[in-house]
Amino acid sequence: MGAHQVYVFIQIQKYYILVSKNQTKLIASLQQKKYRDQTGLFVGEGPKVIAELLNEGLKLHWCFSTDASQIIAENHFHITEMELKKISSLNTANKSLAVFEIPKQNKIQDSGLIVALDAVRDPGNLGTIIRLCDWFGVQQLLCSEDTTDCYNPKVVQATMGSLARVQVHYVSLSEYFENTKLSIYGGFMDGKNIYSEKLSKNGIVVMGNEANGISEAILQKISRKIAIPRFGNSQQTESLNVATATAILLSEFRRFTEK
Repeated sequence: MGAHQVYVFIQIQKYYILVSKNQTKLIASLQQKKYRDQTGLFVGEGPKVIAELLNEGLKLHWCFSTDASQIIAENHFHITEMELKKISSLNTANKSLAVFEIPKQNKIQDSGLIVALDAVRDPGNLGTIIRLCDWFGVQQLLCSEDTTDCYNPKVVQATMGSLARVQVHYVSLSEYFENTKLSIYGGFMDGKNIYSEKLSKNGIVVMGNEANGISEAILQKISRKIAIPRFGNSQQTESLNVATATAILLSEFRRFTEK
């Protein structure tokens, strides 16, 4: 009986691995931007997010999974649910966690439909906007330098893999707008009705900070102010969530230009 117990223990030890202290420390550090910048690494969690990132060619550093079927390469590790819970930043760990290399960005192409974000701070909003860009075929997203980092783990989760298909650039918006040939549209409460405006396939749609909207410095660069009209009888709703507003504006741009 004792020999049988020893045999089972050895088999389990071969089947599962323990996440090392150094691995745990590195994964924890990637919650902070400065360490993501230093290491060039970021974390994605959950089978769908990881599969999407892998399918788009992002380079994998490590993958830890409670599902043995996902252990397909040397840097894939089978771990217990308890081990995954120790390294996960989610309230409920989701089967797998992977560490990826941050990809190098291509040069910005000054053409097509581009979204620009002026100091958007909420990770959920940024992640959703990246998904919207992917959905509506917007391949480039320009972010002011004080916009939330797109490799923040909460942003990565909210993108559900779309981060791999949208080029996110952190730039001085003022400087970029000085040199672009594209029309610059800004989302405002007092702009012209989006549903009655003639829109272009080529242009930049600027969305502002959740609390303060588009900053004064960027406002000076806007060539066309647009707005989503309010149809409800109640006047209590002050504004739309920035991600919701982005969805409506992009939908209208695509509807108008795809006629």
